[in-house]
Amino acid sequence: MRPYLRHVPAQRPTRRRELAHRRNGARVIVGLDEVGRGPLAGPRETAAVAMPLDRRPAWLAELRDSKQLSPQRRERLAPRILEGAWQCSLGWVHASELDQLGMTAALRLASRRATDGLSVSPDIVLADGRDDLRLACATEMIVKGDASVASIAAASIVAKVARDQWMVELDERFPGYGFARHKGYASPQHLATLQSLGPCPEHRRSFAPVANLIQPRLPLDGALDAAGS
Repeated sequence: MRPYLRHVPAQRPTRRRELAHRRNGARVIVGLDEVGRGPLAGPRETAAVAMPLDRRPAWLAELRDSKQLSPQRRERLAPRILEGAWQCSLGWVHASELDQLGMTAALRLASRRATDGLSVSPDIVLADGRDDLRLACATEMIVKGDASVASIAAASIVAKVARDQWMVELDERFPGYGFARHKGYASPQHLATLQSLGPCPEHRRSFAPVANLIQPRLPLDGALDAAGS
């Protein structure tokens, strides 16, 4: 079902959108946000969160876009969100899948996996961004929704903490890359390690810094011969 797009001014996240949809008859209202678009390694992940609307959780006032919070605050909030949320599910697309699918299809797959993991079907999904996720249910895309819509902000925190924990585990499986520190992003230390160690199975081979390391190169003599022919 094709989504419609709203531009919402930046503000502290509230439940106004969720409550408006409930007044219009929706019962299962889910916030959706993704993390892991830009890293060179690790999965892309989406979290789906349905917040309680019949009560006001104590942590509601602490919600922000996950990018505005320190790692410590995110780690304190995430378990409280999981405990207080009516529904929560994660959808993962791993590096090898992302390489095969491309970025847009990977986002759609992660979003579908997250919503499919809920025990009930959403009446509407509120999602951050502008991409058409092609979900089976009604979807409202909200630009900067993670900064203005409470359920999307909650999803952004849950997604970020879950992916960071995943990258810490990858650091133990593939020591030397520093995944626990940079979480797979293209930090100078990560790029230097890629040069010295080469990519591991969790690196995205379709991303240029990794692809440039693994693509075959002509020997210099062969290249000169080819140029002279």
